[in-house]
Amino acid sequence: MKTLVVGIGGMTNGGKSTLSSSLHQQIPNSCIIAQDAFFKDDSVVPVDSNGFKQYDMLDALHMDEMMSEVDSWRRDPESFLAERGLTAERTAAPEDKVFVLIVEGFLIFNHSSRVYTPHDPPGYFDGHVWPMYLKNRQQMESMVSGIVLLDGLESKEELLAAVYKDVSREIEKLREKD
Repeated sequence: MKTLVVGIGGMTNGGKSTLSSSLHQQIPNSCIIAQDAFFKDDSVVPVDSNGFKQYDMLDALHMDEMMSEVDSWRRDPESFLAERGLTAERTAAPEDKVFVLIVEGFLIFNHSSRVYTPHDPPGYFDGHVWPMYLKNRQQMESMVSGIVLLDGLESKEELLAAVYKDVSREIEKLREKD
């Protein structure tokens, strides 16, 4: 059994979940772990001097729980899928089976569709979300290699096709090993 972890990161509300879901639908033996599922309770999220909740920081997330999920998948992807009601693809040669974990979130590389109620206050995106994204991206680029940046001006279909092609190439490389 071979495994591949695909990280899809980027700014808040940038299409990560849409791309991840579409990719998951096309790749057999895949599943998604979404960082958005690991936010701490709103009452403990820090507030900055302007009164904005600091959701765009690692302190707003239960990263230990998220990493526990990733570790669980890495130990036994087939059991991980089964526990979540997903089934692995049946292949003639089990050694050719490749399991793919899609990890998506706005800060996934910094640690190794957004709709909020109430809506973001005026100036929140420009004054906090975008500067935090730029800061986190700069930090991520200094720590992680092999990252492919996507052009958010391309259509969803073009982005999906490009990422699917890259992931498929990596799956084939894994199958050819040994």
